[in-house]
Amino acid sequence: MSNQAEIVDDPAIASAKRSATIVYALQAVAFLLAVTFIAAAVVNYVKKSDVENTWVASHFRWQIRTFWFGALWVVFGIITLIMGIGYFILMGTAVWVIYRIAKGWLALMDNKPMYLDES
Repeated sequence: MSNQAEIVDDPAIASAKRSATIVYALQAVAFLLAVTFIAAAVVNYVKKSDVENTWVASHFRWQIRTFWFGALWVVFGIITLIMGIGYFILMGTAVWVIYRIAKGWLALMDNKPMYLDES
């Protein structure tokens, strides 16, 4: 049996993957219902200890960074709306968040960590 199959069969990994999948889904739904972006971050922090020492922890780090940097840029975009550049910042942030969700979710489905260098 290959090493990849053993990873998928591990119940702890399966549970961690389910949690990460839920977070990616909540982040995606945030484009329709913004509060789910916050709910996704809450799930990340609540389940963070469950994924420690697994390759799925890299996805949680990726998701948490997506939340905090996305939130930061949204606030900055809203503040700068009056100057006319806020719209472009908000659109750029939306594209960046979509990219992060897609890249992360695809890697998760392929049983790959988000960062190659885990040092």
